[in-house]
Amino acid sequence: MTTARNVAIVLLLAAAVHFVPGGGDTANLVGAVLSALILASFVALGARWYLEHRLDLDSLGDRWRLVLYGSIALIVFAMAARDRLLGTAGGGFIWLACLVAAGFGLYRVWRRWREYA
Repeated sequence: MTTARNVAIVLLLAAAVHFVPGGGDTANLVGAVLSALILASFVALGARWYLEHRLDLDSLGDRWRLVLYGSIALIVFAMAARDRLLGTAGGGFIWLACLVAAGFGLYRVWRRWREYA
């Protein structure tokens, strides 16, 4: 019964977005607000993690902290440029290479941290 109710709610919302004038703009606004909330929650989670593990980060050493922060920056760059990079043939490869390199860097930092934890 609850499944049918949920499906009806989704269909009603989809009909409102499709048939009501300005429904697409409203859907875009709701999507942007939700994206901003998700981004803010990631920032809050990262800030809390940083505060809880500040000593661990200091004990990594300068080189490994550079790898960690560089990998995070590479992920942010890849996500920010996702639409432009995936729109071209070579850009998709560059986007994937950025994510693989960032993942490898994070893995190496994690391994280093686990060796001395």
